[in-house]
Order: sequence, then C-alpha cells, then structure tokens
Amino acid sequence: MKKLIAILSLVALPLMLSAQAKKPTLIVVPGDAWCAANGYMTEFDNQGKVTRVPDYERALVEDMDLVNVITKINELMADRGFTVKDLSQSVKNISQTTAENEMTTSRTSGASIAETPLDRLLNRAKADIMLEVNWKTTDQGPKKYLTYNLRGLDAYTSKQVAASQGIGEPSFSAVVPVLLEEAVLKNMDNFCAQLQAHFDDMVANGREVIVNLRIFDNGSGMSFEDEFDGVELSEIIDDWMAQNTVSHRYSLLDATEDYMSFEQVRIPLYRNNDMPMDTRHFVTQLRNFLKKAPYNIPSKLVTKGLGRAELILGEK
Repeated sequence: MKKLIAILSLVALPLMLSAQAKKPTLIVVPGDAWCAANGYMTEFDNQGKVTRVPDYERALVEDMDLVNVITKINELMADRGFTVKDLSQSVKNISQTTAENEMTTSRTSGASIAETPLDRLLNRAKADIMLEVNWKTTDQGPKKYLTYNLRGLDAYTSKQVAASQGIGEPSFSAVVPVLLEEAVLKNMDNFCAQLQAHFDDMVANGREVIVNLRIFDNGSGMSFEDEFDGVELSEIIDDWMAQNTVSHRYSLLDATEDYMSFEQVRIPLYRNNDMPMDTRHFVTQLRNFLKKAPYNIPSKLVTKGLGRAELILGEK
C-alpha cells in the first residue's frame, strides 16, 4: 500500500506543480490597423516629431463592438486562468496632463525623454503581455463571416510571442463578439500555450529589457573613462550588470566616453519580496550603487514604457 501511495504521489506532483504555475498578466488592445480603419487615430508630439497613434479612449467611448470584443477576449482568457487587466479602466486611470508635464527634464541641462501614450498605458497596467486584436466582418449574402488576427506582444520589448489568425464560418449572427468567439476558439488552446511558454521562459531566464547610460552635457568633464582605484567607470558598470542579471545574460552594444548601451538585459521576474521586478526597479539598484562611496555619482533615472530605462549620470 505504501508503495502504491508513493507512486500516486509521484504522478500527482507534476499536475500539482502545473496547476500552481504562475501565468502572465494580459491586457487586450485594438490593433493599429483596426484603429486606422475605423478612424481612431490621433497625433502625438514625440519630442518634436509628430506620430500617429491609436486613440483608445475615444474608441472605447464610441465603438460598442470594440468594448464587446475586448470583454469577450478577457472572458476567454480568464476562463483559462490568466489575469487580465481591463483596458477601459487602465485608460481611465491615466492622468490627463499636458505634453510638458509628461516629459522628464533635467533641472540644468534640459535633457528629456517622452513616453508615447501606449508606453504610459503599459506602464500603468503593468501587464506582462499585450494582446493586440484586429478584425473585420464581411457580408456573404444573408450571412456574415469574420476575419481576425490576434497577436501576443511582450509588453517590455514589443516582440511577438504568440499569434493566431483565421476566418470564421459564415453565420447568421450579426453580433461581432459571437462571430469572434466562433472564429478564435479552435486556435485558442495553441495560442494560450504560446503565451505560457514565453512566460515560463521569463520565469526561468529573466525578463528582457534595455538599459542606457549617458553623461549630462553640463560641462563637468565627467566621463565613463574616469577611474576608481585603477578601474574605469565603464568596467565597473559592466561588472555590476554581470553580477545582477539572470545568468549574467546581457549585451553591451556600445560604450564610449559619454554613452553606454545595454540590450537583451535579462532581469529577474520578481524582487526579493515577490513583487514584480520592472526596469525602473532594476536600474534603481544600479543608481543606488553608484550613489554610494567611492563613486558618489548623482544621477537621474528616466523610463520609457516598461522595458527601457536611461540612467543619466552627473545630475539629478
């Protein structure tokens, strides 16, 4: 009997661990193509360059099909155990400020980095993966059919991590969420498996982010070539990255006397208190390290969305 119980325990253990496995947090947004086709685009001044971006707020107010589609996908994902952030509530929570207040600027040099509306949305929602949905309904006699494209994008890197597309069977139903559900259900399990595989990779190997460092152009003469106990500042920072990334995984793409660029930086998914780790928290650790003796270097931390941070040395 004891042997049988032991065997059953070994069989049940993987199932228990699978059931307890953490799942990514998602947020569903309409794709740029759908927003453009339906007139929900607006212009955004990105540091002097005018860029067209989706106007989620107006689309959610004016288009009930969009609201119903997002609600339906939220329901389908929640039924499969995923945590889903609601786009409508996330948009409402974003403070309505002027373009000047949406920029972080140095008190002396005037250096600034602006975030796009999507960056601000993802930074507020703190989702792991963004689900981007595009769809179109077409009449076929008295019936309608729906063509859809659903993509899972890493919220930190914007890299595609899952995809599903297809055409639903012609139906007499004129309700878009019903047509969408009928179209996506046959591919949903595979799509969810792709999302989970990406998240499992992040749990094991860290989340990928970008970290840049530069020097304020304020005439101080500071440089990444400055030495501390015979070691250049650039080497000190490079060593810190090696010690604090998951499995020492990162790439130093560029290093000059006033600029360093790190990509494919794998940061832990969670902090020591089990709270999520994002780029800001990770680079704050580097900032605190450089603030202490013997370096005593003040700096300003600015972020662009969830997955990119810049540490500017020499000023606050």
